[in-house]
Amino acid sequence: MQRFARPLRTLLKTTTTSTKAASTRPTITTPISTKSFTPVRTMASTTTTPAGNADAFLSFVKNRRTFYALNKDLPISTDRVQDIVKEALQHVPSSFNSQSNRVLVLLGAEHDKFWDITLEILKGIVPEDQFAATAARIGGFKAGAGSVLFFEDWTVVEGMQAKFAIYADRFGPWAGHSDAMLQFAVWTALEAEGLGANLQHYNPLVDEKVQQEWNIPATWKLSAQLVFGGKAGEAGEKTFEPLETKYKVFGA
Repeated sequence: MQRFARPLRTLLKTTTTSTKAASTRPTITTPISTKSFTPVRTMASTTTTPAGNADAFLSFVKNRRTFYALNKDLPISTDRVQDIVKEALQHVPSSFNSQSNRVLVLLGAEHDKFWDITLEILKGIVPEDQFAATAARIGGFKAGAGSVLFFEDWTVVEGMQAKFAIYADRFGPWAGHSDAMLQFAVWTALEAEGLGANLQHYNPLVDEKVQQEWNIPATWKLSAQLVFGGKAGEAGEKTFEPLETKYKVFGA
């Protein structure tokens, strides 16, 4: 059978219908979280470069300092503080993805209670002629708005030791590495939000009381306490050793 070309009118009708259908077809997009938005670079974008991203991150690293003069006037909400801690806790790396980090956040009266407990314990240890200075120091921590207590869960560590016996002696130090990264991440993020903070280590003196007061499992090993609050003063001067004494490179 001989085939005939389709009339031009039919072709135009078909083309118009196809174009209309394409214009009304829904566009598929990736949902964007309202809590954390990271701009996506396109090929046409020239405003953001990998080097620029690193510089922005390193600026927060440089600005993280130790602030001892704190008050209870936070520039952000306590909900925002909790969000920061939880995000860091979820995403800081750990060996074999073991996730041994644990955190207790104390705010308001609970923060004050922790430092009252710490002072009471120290009262039975510190010589009487030195106690006034100790009390003043603890009072400075209590003047802050909150504390983040960092722990390592040794149930997880011992489980990893049993599962991977060849690395048994390394899982303790590796848990400490992850814990330290979490401390740094939380400290730096809070600094980026305008808070001041300082890191303390009154463990193991306070461990038992903390377990009793806040129902903390005995397998959670306390490692550090990050005190945070509004900035009521300036950070002290920071000095640096020459890079030549700390840095080597080969193959560059």
